[in-house]
Amino acid sequence: MPNTETVIVIGAGIGGLCTALMLAPSGRAITMVERDGPIGYGDPDDLFRDWRRTGVGHVRQSHAFLARLRSIMKAEHPELLQQLKALGVRELTFDNLLTAPQQARYQPLPQDEELTFITSRRTTLELAMRRYVETLGNVTIRSNFLVRRLITAKGADGVVNVSGIMGEHEGHDVTLTADVVVDTTGKSGFTFDQLVEEGANVREEKEDAGILYFTKHYRLKPGQQEPDRNEHPPGSGDLGYLKYGVFPGDNGNFSITIALPEVELELRKSILNPEIFHQITLQLPGLYPWTNETRSTPTSKVFGMGDLVSRWRDLVVDGKPATRGYFALGDTLIRTNPLYGRGCSFAAVSAQLLRRTLDETADPAARAIKFHEGLEAELRPFYLTQRKQDRSAMKRARETLTPGFKPSFRARLLQSFLEDGVRIAVRSDVQLLREAMRGFHMLEHPDKWLGKPKNLATVLYYWARGKRLNAAAYPPSAGPERQELMQALQLDYQADLINPAEDIRKAA
Repeated sequence: MPNTETVIVIGAGIGGLCTALMLAPSGRAITMVERDGPIGYGDPDDLFRDWRRTGVGHVRQSHAFLARLRSIMKAEHPELLQQLKALGVRELTFDNLLTAPQQARYQPLPQDEELTFITSRRTTLELAMRRYVETLGNVTIRSNFLVRRLITAKGADGVVNVSGIMGEHEGHDVTLTADVVVDTTGKSGFTFDQLVEEGANVREEKEDAGILYFTKHYRLKPGQQEPDRNEHPPGSGDLGYLKYGVFPGDNGNFSITIALPEVELELRKSILNPEIFHQITLQLPGLYPWTNETRSTPTSKVFGMGDLVSRWRDLVVDGKPATRGYFALGDTLIRTNPLYGRGCSFAAVSAQLLRRTLDETADPAARAIKFHEGLEAELRPFYLTQRKQDRSAMKRARETLTPGFKPSFRARLLQSFLEDGVRIAVRSDVQLLREAMRGFHMLEHPDKWLGKPKNLATVLYYWARGKRLNAAAYPPSAGPERQELMQALQLDYQADLINPAEDIRKAA
């Protein structure tokens, strides 16, 4: 039987497009409204340069599209993957992650194909997804549509019922109604706030990630290839006061992202200068092979991104829905530090859960509860893991800026377990790396791999061997000490140093 249910999707970014991809096969009539203008259909480089994407401020930041997102695309819309490849989007397979000693004894397994992820500029990914969605017969996209508010009515039980949207399209006031409204407006959306103002019983937890991102794009010069990963240091590193990573893109492009703790004020003030940013890349062993003048050319300014928070919103509190007929997903509902590139995969998983929910029951309250329970099971573990890592990174950044700081024995022991045990084990044992990557790519619980007795025993074995026997597995230095880098850039390395006694005095 044809599905006569109607759906409005607010936003045509990754979250909105994933929603359309998941719901379209069910036969529902889907109307997507997007405040930005139509996407261009020319060259991906032209789109990256010219597309005015005011609704997605981070569209030109580095993005990673994890294996979980690719696996959903492959299962649901395999032809979309082919169209992505035709636009120059690349797939990096598991063997690309292996160290040289691991490659020498690597025996591929069928499940390794699951650990393939997509590398691309976000604009190119959106271009392919948008083109594909527009070919779906039951999906309509209305660009330049400004949503003003949700159409709501509060029930006698206190639950807010949502039945549509009111907005403006091409100079005219427009009212649209539907059976289901899906909010993918992201971190800058205000429709969720309307529900709170109208008394919807929602719960929110929010915590600063303590970090800022800065990204610059490059293109390989004619005849140049990406640096050989076995001949050069890893293209990512964590120095405590600075994190960095290379993000290979489509069509010979790549981006560099440098993440700075919020307490690094002096470096933050300077890094938006394109020349300073570029000079930093030349000081970092993992980036120099990519950005030196022989290999590549800069193609963009430095894009900064702040307001990075971990946020989890519940639309079901103590078993009672806050709304009926309304669902939020993507950054509207859950946000994490983009460091591990899980945002797009979160949106795809949520959209898949939404379809399953809508298909299994028609009762609005039961739908809200079922969707909430699915999010708790599928995404909550990754959210909590990321938040814990953010807290640890903020603590380490402050310690780096504290002269004479000496970590406790327990802290040194934990750091040794991670650096001399876990890191060395996954750089030595191929099977352990497989297991770890399944958690990283959201194919299973993030902590499951290390909780297995055999895997933990392997880590402890390598940790017990000691640095001398494990010497070949240690990566090269990720970069200079903070003082050395600041002096090379002619910046004041003492400007942000922390005086614990002064902090205590100010707090008092």
